[in-house]
Amino acid sequence: MQTLLILGASGDLTGRLLLPGLARLIRLGRADGLHLVGAGSDDWTDEQWRERLDGAFAPALAKADDAGRAALQQVRDDSSYHLLDVTRDGLAELVRTLKGPVAIYFALPPAVSQMACSALGPGSLPRSTRLVMEKPFGTDQASAHSLNDKLSKLVPEQNIHRVDHFLGKATVFNILGLRFANRILEPVWNNLHIEKVEVIFDEDLALENRARYYDGAGALRDMIQSHLLHVMALLALNAPSTLHERDLRDHIGSVLRASTVNLDDPTSSRRARYTAGTIGDRGIPDYVAEPGVDASKGTETLTEITVSINNQRWSGVPFVLRSGKALGAKRKEAVITFRPVSHLPVGFTGQDAPTRLRIGFGPDTLQLELDVNGPGDIFSLDRATLSANLNETDLLPYGEVLDGVLAGDPTLSVRGDTAEDCWRIVEPVLKAWSEDLVPLEEYQAGSVGPDAWPSSHGRA
Repeated sequence: MQTLLILGASGDLTGRLLLPGLARLIRLGRADGLHLVGAGSDDWTDEQWRERLDGAFAPALAKADDAGRAALQQVRDDSSYHLLDVTRDGLAELVRTLKGPVAIYFALPPAVSQMACSALGPGSLPRSTRLVMEKPFGTDQASAHSLNDKLSKLVPEQNIHRVDHFLGKATVFNILGLRFANRILEPVWNNLHIEKVEVIFDEDLALENRARYYDGAGALRDMIQSHLLHVMALLALNAPSTLHERDLRDHIGSVLRASTVNLDDPTSSRRARYTAGTIGDRGIPDYVAEPGVDASKGTETLTEITVSINNQRWSGVPFVLRSGKALGAKRKEAVITFRPVSHLPVGFTGQDAPTRLRIGFGPDTLQLELDVNGPGDIFSLDRATLSANLNETDLLPYGEVLDGVLAGDPTLSVRGDTAEDCWRIVEPVLKAWSEDLVPLEEYQAGSVGPDAWPSSHGRA
């Protein structure tokens, strides 16, 4: 890749996540010859842009060797900034002045990204251009389809990167390696042996001044549609022949096409919103009292859906996806609960608990919970946990994203049909909520969530 053009270069996403991720990539020698260009709606000079680079590059510079420092300095010195309204004609003109191939990173709100794509007519960009889109991709299935149609007229699908920073390369391949490289797991990874699968992403952060985006999205759109459905697909897919992007993404797509939420079951979707409370030493206001929140929207800050994967491997196994904000503790993991043994010999006492495998995300960890003979009374069952840390990459999450973009590797990018299927899965839930068929419950900030929800107490 010759040039990386960041749209929204003066925004928060660029300064806080994109540039630090790029800096570490450069420091490690994985972005040789890169030319960096920023563009935004703020009237910055090149020097103001370079001041932003200095701040974002500083942590990487502090740990760089001589070659890394030289590479970072060169990218910084050669970089430039352009005042640009991306919803008008200037974007295509700017791209034509840059050394190709060019990767365009839309570090913009989804609605602005869609307007920018609409402003680009067919044939306005070189076919070698790569387009990098943040999720959520569209606002519903129809808008995702429309956006896919616009993008397909600009560049080939292989050059469209719908990025999911939540699923870094290390996390993806740790899951796949664990599943398919271990004889003890691979034969039992199905509905004959697994009772349920949970994917949990509970945050102790509250709204954090993101009302402008979050109050129009909510937890279901923001996390489950955008991220957790893909984690579920990785846990559920059949073994691909290879790790080539087409094989892997075909299998992810197959899982999602088979996935539905059974709305005839009243517990298949739940939603709630936090009220005032305390997390650690932080006082958290009621969600509807947060600046910028419109209480009439009924935005949920915690949600849970149960997905059915209607194929031979997973029929009958509930996949429970839960995500929320302002909870008392961070919990980011997948929990695989195995079925009870078919026969436990008479004579054992104590707690006979199900075998569970926990895969933690950020940091990536592994815990296997087993029943073993307890201390003292050898007939009494006790609980033992085998723990391990999974290997992590040297890159930051956005560095992993950019590594794939610059290398032209779409393996970790979301394919167009898959992006639409994620909306298809959640849209019936959103419709039921809009008709008030599912109550909007409440939970106190700093709690485990609504007390009546089994998942608030570690039970699905």
